[in-house]
Amino acid sequence: MKKKIIIRGALGFLTGITIGYLITIIMSLVFANGYYSPCVPELISIMGNEINAVILQALLSGLLGAGFGACSVIWEIERWSIVMQTGIYFTLVSIIMLPIAWILYWMEHSVGGFLSYFMIFLFIFALIWVIQFLIGKQIVRKMNDNLHKARVDKSEGNNL
Repeated sequence: MKKKIIIRGALGFLTGITIGYLITIIMSLVFANGYYSPCVPELISIMGNEINAVILQALLSGLLGAGFGACSVIWEIERWSIVMQTGIYFTLVSIIMLPIAWILYWMEHSVGGFLSYFMIFLFIFALIWVIQFLIGKQIVRKMNDNLHKARVDKSEGNNL
C-alpha cells in the first residue's frame, strides 16, 4: 500500500503540474484577450514578480496532483463501505485542495469566496463521483450478464 501511495503521488505530482498549465492555457484563451496569463494578478503581486508566482503555482499544482494521486488508494480498501471511502477521500482532498486554492488566489479571500469555491468543488466532486459510480455499475452489470450467460451456456451443454 505504501509503495502505491508513493508511486501514485509521484505520478500525480507530474499530472498536477500538467493539468495546472492546461488550465492556465484555457483560462488565457477565454479571459486574457490573446495574451498568456500564467496566474492570477493577486498572486503575482504578493510574490513580487511573475516568475516567483509561476514557480509557486507549479509546485503547489504538483502537490495538489500528488495528494489526489496518493489518496486514490482509498478506493481500493475493500473492507470500507463506499460511503466511508467517499467521506474520507473527500475530506482528505478538501484538506489538500482548499488551502492551495486559497494560497494561489484561485478563490476570493473572503468567507463568501471560500464558500463559493467550496460549493463549486463539491459540485464537481459529486458530478465526477456519480459518473464514476454509474460507469462502475455498468461494468458490474456486464460482468454479471456474462457470468449468467456462461452458466446458461454450460448448463445447456450438459443437457446434450
